[in-house]
Formats: sequence, C-alpha cells, structure tokens
Amino acid sequence: MIDLYKKCNLCPRICSIDRTKTLGYCKATDKVKVARSALHYFEEPSISGESGSGTIFFSNCNLKCCYCQNKEISTDGFGKEVSIKRLADMMLELEEKNANNINLVTPTHYVPSIIEAIKLARSKGLSIPIVYNTSGYENVETLKLLDGYIDIYLTDFKYFDNELGKNLSKCPNYFEVTSKALEEMYRQTGKNTFNKDGLMTKGIIVRCLVLPTKSDDTKKIINYLYEKYQDNIYLSIMNQYTPINHIKDYPFLNKTVNDKEYNDVIDYALDIGIKNAYMQEGGTCNESFIPTFDLEGV
Repeated sequence: MIDLYKKCNLCPRICSIDRTKTLGYCKATDKVKVARSALHYFEEPSISGESGSGTIFFSNCNLKCCYCQNKEISTDGFGKEVSIKRLADMMLELEEKNANNINLVTPTHYVPSIIEAIKLARSKGLSIPIVYNTSGYENVETLKLLDGYIDIYLTDFKYFDNELGKNLSKCPNYFEVTSKALEEMYRQTGKNTFNKDGLMTKGIIVRCLVLPTKSDDTKKIINYLYEKYQDNIYLSIMNQYTPINHIKDYPFLNKTVNDKEYNDVIDYALDIGIKNAYMQEGGTCNESFIPTFDLEGV
C-alpha cells in the first residue's frame, strides 16, 4: 500500500507524482509529518465528551483555503516526520490518556501510512473508535481503502457554489467531489450509533461553517444534505469562523459572522425539519479555540 505514494492520486488533485522523489499539490513527502498529538476538548459533544478526543494533527493539506486557521501546519508544513510505528504508538498513548477516540485531523495525503498504523495499533490492543476528520475534498477510491478502519467521518461541507470553492480554496469542483465522497462515507458507516454515555461509536457528522455574508450558501448545503440523508447523519452548524490574517482579495472574510447571519441559518435548518444537528453559542470565534502546534505528544 505504501507504493501508492510512488504515483500519488490519493486526493482529487490527481498529481500522479512520485512523492518519494518530489512534492505534489499538498507538499507532503511519503513520510508522515505530525504537528500535535493530544487530547482536544472542543470538538462536537459526541466526539470530545468529557475526557477529550485524541487528536493527531497532520501537517500539509490538499486544499489551500485562504482563511485557514491552521495555516502554520496546513500550508507552511510545520511538523515532525514520524514512522508508522511511532504513529501507532501515539494512538495507543492517547487511549491510555482516556481519549474517547483517535481523531485523525487532515489525514487524506497520508492514508496508506495511517492504515498501516491503525493495523499495528489494533494488533497491540487499540479499541476506541477512529475518527477521520477531513475537509470533505476526498477521492472516493481512497475512501474505499479506509473501509473497515474508520468508524466515524467528521467531514466539512464547505461550499455549494463552486465559484466559492474556486476562489477561496482553489478547487473549482468542490461540490461534486465532496457530495460523492459523502455518499461513500455513508455507505461505510450507515446511520449514526452512540454508546450509553452519548459518545458516537459509528456514523457521520457534517460540519457546515457559516462564512461572513455567505449564509445563503450554507442554507443550500443544509437543504441538500437534509433532502438526501434526512436525520441519518448529524450536522454541525458552526459560527466559529475566525479571521486570522487580513485577506486583501476577499475583504468579506476579514470579519466574524454576526448573530443575525448565524441565527438565520439555524432558523432555516429548524424550519425544514432538521432534528439531528449541533449548534454553537456565542464566543466561539476566538483564537483560543485554535490548538497550539508545538509538537506535543509527537
């Protein structure tokens, strides 16, 4: 499976390059790079619970979102190269810290190595669910490789309008790619299931981040998801957009989402009948919710 790096088509960019020799769109080599491995308490309640989600933040990314709050690792590539054995050990260490799950953050470009690490960790006793935390911009064939290894998909659905995807994340086909990827995720997981403590054990949470002045696009996403999946998946409607750096080309991104915009989206979701959704209260658009990338646990 590691040979997949030698002609890498793991993500929808389809670079077809040998990552043992050169870099593709994501700027990752064939070696896994990790920026942080630690308990995280600010995911959705059924993921973090009280004891936290065992998050492993991977460096590099196959999107180039101009507003990314994790730019230090996603674009600038901060992190440390680790072996497959070390990655497996990190998973086991997080379980020992009472993590509710192993939460793989931006993992797409390392899937072959991640699968090997999961197999190794499970052979050593790893028993908690595995969460695949993704931008949604996924190659269906790569997702099929993950069948049986991933319990929960925690996925973004960023744009309905492909023009937004093109301008803000450099992917003009975001909606088509992400909608097909979600179909494969749902095929693998089916309806959401929870344990007696209310923690998700299998299923899908789709994150819909409301961007300033773009609430109508979020409504279209929500409508699409509800028409297709009803309440068989959970939505997470988020107001936590945080402007990190001044974005000259898209000035609407240089402010937070106001209460009226966000409440309008929530009212819309309730009006069309959505029952299974997480909603955020005020105060989430704050840099304190962004982890410190300091190689903790790596």
